[in-house]
Formats: sequence, C-alpha cells, structure tokens
Amino acid sequence: MFYGFSNRRRFADLSEQEILALAISAEEDDASIYRTFAERLRTDFPDSATVFDAMAAEEDNHRRRLIDLHAERFGKVIPLIRREHVAGFYARKPIWLTENLGLDRIRAEASAMENAAHHFYIKAAQRSSDPATRKLLGDLAAAEAGHEARADALTAKTLTPEAREVEDERAHRQFVLTWVQPGLAGLMDGSVSTLAPIFAVAFATQDTWTTFLVGLAASVGAGISMGFTEAASDDGQLSGRGSPIKRGIAAGVMTTIGGLGHAMPYLIPQFGLATAIAIAVVFVELWAIAWIQNRYMETPFWRATLQVVVGGALVLAAGILIGTG
Repeated sequence: MFYGFSNRRRFADLSEQEILALAISAEEDDASIYRTFAERLRTDFPDSATVFDAMAAEEDNHRRRLIDLHAERFGKVIPLIRREHVAGFYARKPIWLTENLGLDRIRAEASAMENAAHHFYIKAAQRSSDPATRKLLGDLAAAEAGHEARADALTAKTLTPEAREVEDERAHRQFVLTWVQPGLAGLMDGSVSTLAPIFAVAFATQDTWTTFLVGLAASVGAGISMGFTEAASDDGQLSGRGSPIKRGIAAGVMTTIGGLGHAMPYLIPQFGLATAIAIAVVFVELWAIAWIQNRYMETPFWRATLQVVVGGALVLAAGILIGTG
C-alpha cells in the first residue's frame, strides 16, 4: 500500500559514501537544470542565458571535486542514489519541463534551488551525531552557499542594469501577450456579449431564477467557446504569444467571470434589487475593462472608455428594450 514510501531510505541511515554519492547526483541534476533554463532563455534573454550557462559550469566543477573526493576515500565506483531515493530529502518540482516559463519564474526557481540545498545540508548537519558526517554535511552547506554567492556575482557581472531592464521589458511583454491580452478579450466578450440575453430574459420574465440560469448557461458556454477558440487559433510558435493552453485558460476563465458578474445578482429573489445590483456590476466591469486596456495595452483612456463603456451601455439598453418589448 505504501510501496513508494517503504522503499525510500532515511537520510539518517545513509553512510558517508552514500551521502557523498547523493551530493554528486544532486550537483549533476542541478547543472542539467541550469542548462535547460539557459536554452529556454537563449533566444529572447541571451544575457540571462549566459548567467545560467556559467552557473551550470560551476555545478560541474563542484561535481568533479566531489567525485575526486569520493575516489580518494571510497574508490571509483559511485553508488547510484538520487534525491528521490531518500525520505525527507528536499524535493524539486519538475518546473524545467514546463514550456514557456517566464523569466521571473526561472530566476525565482534557481534561487529556490540554491536556498533549499543550502538549508537542507545545514539542518542535516545539525541532526548528525557522527563527527565525520557532520563535517561533510557542513562542507556541502558551505558549498551551496558559495553557489548562491557565485550566482549573484555572475548576475552582477553579466546582467548589467541596462540588460536587465531590456529583459524585464521583454518578460512583461510576454506576460501581456500570454495572459493579459487573451484574458482581456475574454472579459470583454463575457461582459458585453451576455448583456443582451441576460437582461432581455430578466425584463421579459421578471423571474430571477430563470434569469440566473440563462446567465449561467450563457457565461459557461461562452467561456468554453472562447477558450477553445483562443487555444486553437494560434500555437504561439510564430507570433510569440506563448502557450496556447495558457492563453485558452485565460480567455475561457475571464469570459465566464465576465458573464457571471452580472448573472450572480439574480440569485436574489427580489427582481428590482437584483436588477439594480446587476446594472451596477455591469458598469464596474466595463470600467475595469477600460482601466486594463489603458494600463496594459496602452490604449488612451478616453478611447477605451468610448469603445467599452459606451458600447456596453448600448448593448445593455438593447437587451432591456428587447425584454420589455
């Protein structure tokens, strides 16, 4: 029943040779991860890619030193032991397998990798009662701290403030293209396209529950449609807009939210109160869309207001007129 756990070794049960072998495999894994990050960043963020190349080379150097130490103390045959074989050893999510990672996420992951290893070895050394093992773990902790300091030095040397500013601007643009733009399109579609049917049903039936069901169906349906349309329209390879799955999720979720915003008030049984709140929510949604367009898409506020608020108000009025007619 607990097969995966019962076959993992406790860290306290490892010999000094096994601890050294574990350190060697961890250094090898980290070097490979840093090279993966470098390849992901090389096209759009060459300066950051250079930093990760240098960090990978540092990990290779530490791995060679550890191998030399192992050969001197225990021989050339290194036991096969990895972090997933040891209970309680710090785990790392395979974030490097994720496509289209953002620059800030990669930087944060690299920092977390070094910090996790450093603190793990410190705590492991404190729990060890064997002097030789305690010294070895302490040396490894110092090495990990040195990695972090070296990474900072490499970043300061390679990634100048000007280069950092250029790369941050590219990362912001990628965030806008992958998340903000499709999310904004979805919010606009959900908020505006569902206005007419929801308010037409509301004023035609004056039944809050029926209105809510129509609004729920329209919102969810529009969200599914918008999400699949966004994901299928562009794979992001040529346009550079990022993962189609991420864009589809952003568009689909925000479309649904946009429609549900003015459908939810109709859970209130009193028709007049529900309608007043729904209309207020509509104007909040429209102003929010105008603000997002101005903030992230650099659309002049007056133009965004004219396009969204005035257009939405006309759709709202059309729905009310149809429902009352």
